[in-house]
Amino acid sequence: MNLSLIDPFILAQDYPDALTGKVRSGHAACIRFNRKGDFLATGRVDGTVVIFDIETNGVARKLRGHTRQIQALSWSGDGRYLLSSSQDWKCILWDLQDGTKLRTVRFEAPVYIAELHPLNPFLFVASLFEDQPLLVDISSCIPLKHQLSSVPKRPKLDRPELNEKQALQDAKQSTCVTIFTTQGDHIIAGTNKGWLNIIEVRSREIVHSTRLCNGIIILLRLAASGRDMVSNASDRVIRTIPIPNLSQPGLDMNTIKIEVEHKFQDVVNRLSWNHVAFSSTGDYVAASTFMNHDIYVWERGHGSLVKILEGPKEELGVIEWHPHRPFVAACGIETGRVYLWSIITPQRWSALAPDFAEVEENVEYVEREDEFDIHPIEEIHKRRLDLEDEALDVLTVDPVKGDSVHDVFSMPVLLDIVDSESEEEIVAVGPGTMRRKSPGEGREWMNGAENTNDREDQGAFKKVVTTAGEKTQSRSRKR
Repeated sequence: MNLSLIDPFILAQDYPDALTGKVRSGHAACIRFNRKGDFLATGRVDGTVVIFDIETNGVARKLRGHTRQIQALSWSGDGRYLLSSSQDWKCILWDLQDGTKLRTVRFEAPVYIAELHPLNPFLFVASLFEDQPLLVDISSCIPLKHQLSSVPKRPKLDRPELNEKQALQDAKQSTCVTIFTTQGDHIIAGTNKGWLNIIEVRSREIVHSTRLCNGIIILLRLAASGRDMVSNASDRVIRTIPIPNLSQPGLDMNTIKIEVEHKFQDVVNRLSWNHVAFSSTGDYVAASTFMNHDIYVWERGHGSLVKILEGPKEELGVIEWHPHRPFVAACGIETGRVYLWSIITPQRWSALAPDFAEVEENVEYVEREDEFDIHPIEEIHKRRLDLEDEALDVLTVDPVKGDSVHDVFSMPVLLDIVDSESEEEIVAVGPGTMRRKSPGEGREWMNGAENTNDREDQGAFKKVVTTAGEKTQSRSRKR
């Protein structure tokens, strides 16, 4: 939409207010925006990665390499590389310049989540199912896997029996989620016992640990600034946590304090949360609910609930906020559709012309003196030729918010995707069960099938009447 047609006061709103659209190509299980926000990657349950163009809602690229459900997606900083992790125990690094598999790494367990380094696309950290996390270097064709510890860093106690008891408890620790900090110097890991571990990438050692909750830390996500983090845990509480600058020179890790800023929860209904996300500015937190179809949006300044986005009649899973706009995407668990929430903007038509004015009621129009004068045909033709001589710039692209000098990569969009599934080609057989329509199904009226059936019925009726008439005539002749 043309920005000049949008009311500037509408642009000041920081969160969406209504469901405005949906996209689909297969059954999506996870989604992720790239840093510029012009592409949305979706991972399907059949192992295919589909990339949508946000402006057109069309399929820009399809990537096939996994055999089971995609668990997580991670974009590189420049948007050229995409890391996909799956339940088939593999992670694949895709080069979106031509859609090829650049690296494939196989693990000894299903991958729960994998995150690319913010500056180095050939380094990522992976959290495995019931196993220790790994820091993987794929600079060469042979990946180098470095195992990371899940045992929190705690001071030793004076009594040996307490140390042994503590060691037995720490042996049951396993890391559920890992993310990089903004600079990429540290890894923040969440365990199944509610601990946050800060791991230095260079030494691969835990430098700080703190107890966040008593439940399982399901998800960690940093804001765009990197100064705030949101966590989702099994105790049904969403927490926002300020993160200090861990890359500051001379910082003593023993003196830092990581404390919870806000706790968001549904005290009345005690809802659980499937997924959480920060807004583009980090001022809002959005979450999808378990066994519910609403999205909750909280404001961080006062810690209050500002909006409940009503969605479709199905439970929503992964939710993502656009990196630069009040635009939210979430995938449905049953159907796999990707639903989009944004701001309904009334167009400001006065921007079409300087002398255009919107009126609330009819007014009498006063024409100019020369407005409807009849000009010679030669003069009109000369004016058109003069307009054609003006040079039009159709190559220069105006800068858009979120673009920067470093974002030089632009993914080429393929126009020959012939196997793109659409809503009209797939029908729902049951909850979560889809099948393709048979060719021509639902289009019988186009081929005149109904008329043919009527004619066949009419013909059958005539045959019955004729047969009955012939039987009557034959009986009369016999008499």
